[in-house]
Formats: sequence, structure tokens, C-alpha cells
Amino acid sequence: MALTDKQQRFVEEYMVDLNATQAAIRAGYSQNTAHSIGAENLIKPEIQEAIQKRKQELSDQTGITAERVLKEYAKIAFSDIRELYTPDNNLYDIRQLDDETAGAVMSVEVDVMSVQGMPVGETKKVKLYNKLTALEALGKHIGLFEKDNKQKQAEVQNIINLGSGVKPKEDE
Repeated sequence: MALTDKQQRFVEEYMVDLNATQAAIRAGYSQNTAHSIGAENLIKPEIQEAIQKRKQELSDQTGITAERVLKEYAKIAFSDIRELYTPDNNLYDIRQLDDETAGAVMSVEVDVMSVQGMPVGETKKVKLYNKLTALEALGKHIGLFEKDNKQKQAEVQNIINLGSGVKPKEDE
């Protein structure tokens, strides 16, 4: 069954922010019923199919794939601030960083200190993206935090041990 013009507009608007209520309002549905209409639209098979198709089209056009997003999260989650420093404890020039390390850097600020108009030193502030947020996103992706977690406690303990440098126990 083909979508109505309003349903097609809902699909396009839903892709803006993945908010069904706001998409319904922008698509022309009443503000009073937008919440329920948005929820109803999301369970209609033909609208679900149209949303999936549009997501795939956007992914193809932009090159954004689940794999690419996960790789970016991994850059942040497994970044090591020590990679920003030279062996003599100076910060590398940002242009010298490899893609993995640079991908974890959120911002770099350089404040030049001067005396009587002459530069005498500088302070560099480097801010990395939040590792915990990235680790949580990756953990959710692999099902690490699901309520009905099917993973064994031993497997979870091995992951924790790996993070702290302890080798996992071999199965007996």
C-alpha cells in the first residue's frame, strides 16, 4: 500500500531528528494528536519499510555506516592520552597525529603568554571526547548492559580483567 502524502512527509521529517511527535507536527498533523499519531505511524509496516529504505538511501549518500560509526566510537573509547606526547613529554603538533589518535581529540586551545607584548610561553589545552560515553555506546551495541544479559559472569569478568591487564582464565 502506497503512503499518503502526509505519511511520506512524516517519514522525511522523522529522518531529521528521529522524533515521531515532532515529525508528525512538521508533517502537518495536529499538535494535539501528534504524539499518538507519531507512535501509530511508527508501528505501521509500510511506514517502517519507508523509514528503513530512507535510512539506507541516506547511508549510501553520506557514506555513514554502522561500521564507520562504531570505528569512530572505538577511536574515542580506546584512546590513550599518552599518544599525544613526544618521548620528551611535549605535545605533538596536531597535524602529526595518526588518524586513530586525532579522532579522539575534541579540541586544542593554545594560549600565548606575553610580557610587554613579547611572547614568553604558551599553554596548550587538549580536550578528548568522553571515553565513558563511547564505551557505553559500544557496550550497548554488543549487548553488554541488557537486562536479560545472556553472557556468563565469567565472560564479563574476563572483559573486566582484560581492561585491567589481567589475562583471562582458560576454560577448564
